[in-house]
Amino acid sequence: MSGRAPVRRVLLEVTLPLTSEVPLMPVRPLLGTASCAALLLLGAAAAAPSAAAAPSDPAEYVTVDPEGRIAADGTVTLTGTYRCAAGTGPVSVTTAVNQGTPDLHYGIGGSVAVCDGAEHRWQNSGKAPLNALTAGPVKVEATLLEVRGSGILIIPVPHAVSHHDVTLVVGSPAAPVPAAPTPPSPASPAAGLR
Repeated sequence: MSGRAPVRRVLLEVTLPLTSEVPLMPVRPLLGTASCAALLLLGAAAAAPSAAAAPSDPAEYVTVDPEGRIAADGTVTLTGTYRCAAGTGPVSVTTAVNQGTPDLHYGIGGSVAVCDGAEHRWQNSGKAPLNALTAGPVKVEATLLEVRGSGILIIPVPHAVSHHDVTLVVGSPAAPVPAAPTPPSPASPAAGLR
């Protein structure tokens, strides 16, 4: 024996009533499409990291400052801190704001995260459509999100998620948070000049 499990073939035959109102589709292409969809879903499930196998590092977190800004033109600026360990793909801090309507969240910008284990500041700015947000209390969800490639799939992997009550106050946005320095890679010329 070659060590391979025997292949079991199953033939499915479907009989549909013939009526003039229902257009019929050949069964074999339908089964082929269903098989491809099932394989794609199984592949995605296999490629996704297991929560039990790779729990979130407790040293990874994202916070939101208790006060945000809303400018006269409707631009919302949120700030906070984060810490994350190294990821295999690009990581960003994303924010969503909810005010009043429970199931309606507005994405407010995004910023690139540096995952080196140190704490960093972040700042996101953006506008809700039709100036839907006003000064006052809001609920903010902040996510530290990595995007990993797995074959032809792109898999979002959250490093940390937090929910905060924030007060939007009228005012111009704070000065931009300076970007964290990116450490030089070992292959860069600057790495050897120390």
